[in-house]
Amino acid sequence: MQLVLGRDDLAAAALAAAREAGAEPERVDISPVHKASRGFVNASDVDLCELAIVTVLQAVAHGRPVLLLPVTTLGRHQHQTLVTLGNLSVADVEGHSVGVRAWSQTTGVWMRGFLTEQYGVDLRKVDWRTYEGHHVDGAEDPSWVRRAPEGSKLPADFLAGRIDFGIMGNELPSDDRTRTAVDNPHEVAEQWSKDQGFIPVNHVVGVSAAAAAEHPAAVLAAYDAMRSVLTAKEHDGPVALHPVGFEALRGAFTKAAAYALEQDVIPRAVDYDELVERTCAALGVPPARLGG
Repeated sequence: MQLVLGRDDLAAAALAAAREAGAEPERVDISPVHKASRGFVNASDVDLCELAIVTVLQAVAHGRPVLLLPVTTLGRHQHQTLVTLGNLSVADVEGHSVGVRAWSQTTGVWMRGFLTEQYGVDLRKVDWRTYEGHHVDGAEDPSWVRRAPEGSKLPADFLAGRIDFGIMGNELPSDDRTRTAVDNPHEVAEQWSKDQGFIPVNHVVGVSAAAAAEHPAAVLAAYDAMRSVLTAKEHDGPVALHPVGFEALRGAFTKAAAYALEQDVIPRAVDYDELVERTCAALGVPPARLGG
């Protein structure tokens, strides 16, 4: 049983629990962790893998044998990820160029959702540039999105001024000229989460259908162990930064699925209860066993 998890504390807990449940787990070190997604989704080359939530939605929409284990490994605010070098602001996005690593990148899906809902942006009036394809084979960019020239890199194009805005999370380059397009983004983000009742979750945990069938006790034990780690570290606040359990993740997944459908990231609607039912059926447990 092979696991890919970016956080050492979660990986250690999951490995120990799976071993105690009778499996022979092994951690596969892939960094950055999103590079493990393609092999997991398309070839099931590992059994349990940290995934962006949009990758989970795309995988299910395209019929891949991927199940959701409702554990948040990365939760963060996203409004600060739209950046510019000039005097432009979020009010100027229409008619300008915006780069994003991949159209299905979860950070981009969240930020584009904010643009439409909070700022009235028509996404089809933006000059979108993508730099990579999708983790899920068969997924394609919408016809109204352009791919940057081969060999181009988003951070370099951003710093050189070849694009007006960039949506970047961890890949954001350090440069004193960089400005957030949304004024007071952290305050705006915190208010958005208070209003919605959830954080815009980025990464969760995926399980292959084969692993769930072969190692159900180990998968459930890994879930329990990771839940214990995250619960112990969760600070008091208006919303949980790392929600665990099906009900705790319902809001984030439902909103992300709606955004993804509107943005032509997924080819069909994915109802959250479909994810719950698939996982529970594969593991042979009721939703309540996994916080449902």
